Amino acid sequence: MASLGTEAEREPLLGDRSPGSREWNSIESEEHYKSRWRSIRILYLTMFLSSIGFSIVIMSIWPYLQKIDQTADASFLGWVIASFSLGQMVASPMFGLWSNYRPRKEPLIVSIFISVAANCLYAYVHLPASHNKYYMLAARGLVGFGAGNVAVVRSYIAGATSLQERTGSMANTSTCQALGFILGPVFQTCFALIGEEGVTWELVKLQINMYTAPVLLSASLGVVNAILILGILREHRVDDSGRQYKSINFEEARADEAEIPQGNIDKVAVVATNVLFFVVLFIFALFETILTPLTMDMYAWTQEQAVLYNGIILAALGVEAVGVFMGVKLLSKKMGERAILLGGLTVVWVSFFILLPWGDEFPNIQWEDLHNNSVPNTTFGEILTGPWSSPGDHGGRAVGCPIEQAWCLYTPKIHLAQFFTSVVLIGVGYPTCNVMSYTLYSKILGPTPQGVYMGWLTASGSGARILGPVFISHVYTYLGPRWAFSLVCGAVLLAVTLLGGVYRRLVAFSLRYGRTQEQTS
Repeated sequence: MASLGTEAEREPLLGDRSPGSREWNSIESEEHYKSRWRSIRILYLTMFLSSIGFSIVIMSIWPYLQKIDQTADASFLGWVIASFSLGQMVASPMFGLWSNYRPRKEPLIVSIFISVAANCLYAYVHLPASHNKYYMLAARGLVGFGAGNVAVVRSYIAGATSLQERTGSMANTSTCQALGFILGPVFQTCFALIGEEGVTWELVKLQINMYTAPVLLSASLGVVNAILILGILREHRVDDSGRQYKSINFEEARADEAEIPQGNIDKVAVVATNVLFFVVLFIFALFETILTPLTMDMYAWTQEQAVLYNGIILAALGVEAVGVFMGVKLLSKKMGERAILLGGLTVVWVSFFILLPWGDEFPNIQWEDLHNNSVPNTTFGEILTGPWSSPGDHGGRAVGCPIEQAWCLYTPKIHLAQFFTSVVLIGVGYPTCNVMSYTLYSKILGPTPQGVYMGWLTASGSGARILGPVFISHVYTYLGPRWAFSLVCGAVLLAVTLLGGVYRRLVAFSLRYGRTQEQTS
């Protein structure tokens, strides 16, 4: 029995098929095949545009917020950024449930037009006489609410692909998502040429400038996406072997699905995969959050340098992720998804272990707020002497590790070689874990309607993106990188332990059901 599971995972149930082969024609007509993949590719575009909606304004939110409402501070900026994930977390299970009982065009179209309306609201948040920051908060929250359609996209692709096609399709979906995150800031940079004033369309009181042009583009692309979905997307459902249901009519397909033994879904495997996905998104969210303060503290980068260099690093990580997604598609043909997920978590653990500070070199210390240029007494042992930065060194602003963070006095510097090695490994481990989590999850659920389940998975990822920044900002500020990265390593080890505990349960629904049938016969 153990060998059956291994073989089935390494060779995904069906041999290599093409639309023109005899085996393929006995399962699915060429016309159905083309229609099915046209629909899937439209949803690749939907995933890409959903990511664009998040990232296309991420670099300009803060200056735009300061421009429209002088009462907004940095803490409110955190709420504005988090509102996207909050909206997505609330909406994902709702849209997923909707897609289980109605044609999936409906939640997709509604969600897209919510995002279009929210982007238009964002373009007008400068008009009210007061409370402008709350209008921006609502706009970004509604954009995130519309992005809850990610659950519908994932559930559709899971239900419209065979086991053999699933890993590649999920990798393509994640690639489109990654490209959206990469290209969004690029579009934003291009629109910066318009400037802060831009032009005003007096008839509709619309200012088109570097802050509003990106969301207007995003809204326009959303309208195009909705038109394509209405014109091209069709309901397609196939079982794990690739055999289509008796009819693509929604109600008849639902009747076919009702015959599937729902009770055989392994709830333990479902919950475990949600937890693993939460950890994966939690780790990457805190990495994005800590990147700028870490580099400014360790390498005495100015704000301008940190924004530029870290922007380049994140863009490079996005490009690396696309390559990893493509590599995972090939690797999955030789190895099981469970083994690849375990390898990805191991790489993530190594990447954060490498970041642990060591040695006898210490970061520059800011003494901007010190009186008499003296180091205050601390309870941490000896006072370390080393490089110090004064406000006059960098255009009136001190750089380096702030003295208010007491750990700066005794924590060794993270060497650049450590930092870049860790970044490269995170760029391998995170996308691997991301796509394998989705793929395993969809296979565990099998041909049963996956809308609600995918909604919960998306919601767990959104929750991780909310909690990750809060966790790391507090631990890093008060305890330093040694504690922060040690706790991250501990969290990854717990995830690896969990994966080991449920390893045998993370198998495809059809394989698990087939084993049951074999044992009872």
